Amino acid sequence: MSVLKQLTAFGCGLLFGAGLALSGMTRPEKVLGFLDMTGQWDASLLFVFGGAVTTAGVAFRFILSRNAALPGNHLELPEEMAVDARLVVGATIFGIGWGAAGYCPGPAIALLAQPNIEAAYFLPAMIVGWGLYSLLLSGGALQSNR
Repeated sequence: MSVLKQLTAFGCGLLFGAGLALSGMTRPEKVLGFLDMTGQWDASLLFVFGGAVTTAGVAFRFILSRNAALPGNHLELPEEMAVDARLVVGATIFGIGWGAAGYCPGPAIALLAQPNIEAAYFLPAMIVGWGLYSLLLSGGALQSNR
């Protein structure tokens, strides 16, 4: 990978992490407050969601009009668009984990810049989950019919 591509990737990651931190997404109490619609609901993350959807909408419109990514390499888009059981189960597990812990992988990784005890528990558990998924996938238990 060229130095320019590495710097671009680093800059994008840094911008993403800063956005997560500024929006409060690295604070589980903020996320759990947003998910608690029957208690004291904190709707402020709706602005984060709205900004993300707007930015992605504009960016995807631009990106999809091109035949290549900005650095010039091939633009890889998913070929399969069907919603299958594997997708639904994965999304459900992700949602339950996010709702229980208040972290999802992006903000959890961003917490490496501001370590705390919760991240010390969550990050290894997340890595174990990835490993279990890989084991189940390679064993055929999670193979899809694609």
